Amino acid sequence: MNTPSSAHNTAQTTRFVIGAGFIGQALARDLVAQGDRVILASRSGTTVPGTTAVAVDASDAAALTRACLNVDTIFLASGPREYSKWATLWPPVFDAVISAARSTGADLVMLGNLYAYGEDSTMPLTEHSPLRATDSKGAVRKAGWEQALAANDRGDIRAVEVRASDYFGPGAGATSQLGPDFFNPLIEGKLARVFGRTDQPHSWAYLPDIIDTLIAAADFEGQWGHAWHVPCAEPLTRKQLAQRVSELTGAGTTVAPWPTWMLRVMGLLKPDVKAANELLSQFTHPFISDACDTERLLGVSATPWDQSLPATLNSYRRDLAASRSSR
Repeated sequence: MNTPSSAHNTAQTTRFVIGAGFIGQALARDLVAQGDRVILASRSGTTVPGTTAVAVDASDAAALTRACLNVDTIFLASGPREYSKWATLWPPVFDAVISAARSTGADLVMLGNLYAYGEDSTMPLTEHSPLRATDSKGAVRKAGWEQALAANDRGDIRAVEVRASDYFGPGAGATSQLGPDFFNPLIEGKLARVFGRTDQPHSWAYLPDIIDTLIAAADFEGQWGHAWHVPCAEPLTRKQLAQRVSELTGAGTTVAPWPTWMLRVMGLLKPDVKAANELLSQFTHPFISDACDTERLLGVSATPWDQSLPATLNSYRRDLAASRSSR
């Protein structure tokens, strides 16, 4: 992992992190390690050593504003879990965090993805590619960023969005396309089923690089109102990744796509699978992210595969061993 150069002040900075999932917790730990005062906000009030935990609903503007008093930065590092309900659950969150940033004077750093660019975008995607999403999930992310950008341009707040391609790494859970459902079968020499084709190049964002980009974006002393892409190592297909896993583990590995008909049937039974099917084109065609602005202006670069992949495999090996020992 490459540590970005930082404009971090010597005086203690107070950061407010919304979301206590694996990204929110990792971000909170890194902020504490660099000497910041960190408030970690979630519905459940999850605690992380060195942080102050608060229980708050991120869609409640008044409660969120009260919780954000006297903070320097608000990180929106979480979102609605129900994939199929994004269109109704995301807008109140965007409204609330923008309102809280405006009322308190805190900077706003939003963690986003690449959905807003739409399926007809020219590759590679850059921070300056037009946002053309028409599906419900991409459209709601597009609208949320445009709302924050408009507030930034009016001078109401300072806002940026950090956009990550599909993530992987230690701590990535079952919702990750390169999560346990991909790595665990490969570690055990079994077939891994994947969403979409196995032979299309794809940019994958390593979780520690996401954290580095979030922190560097928050400390940037240049112009705000910017989208930053998380740097990714060279694009790889799932076949290429499986081959690299095989070389590291010595296990025979194979990958195959879930049949399209099965995804359609599952979509009829599970709303979240139906919602995911709308983004299938990201995994049936090349999907490449470019992060030149982030690399040049924030000083963050991607962790190479020869470092990120072994670290990820070791994490899943430990999880598998712990699971077996508990049986």
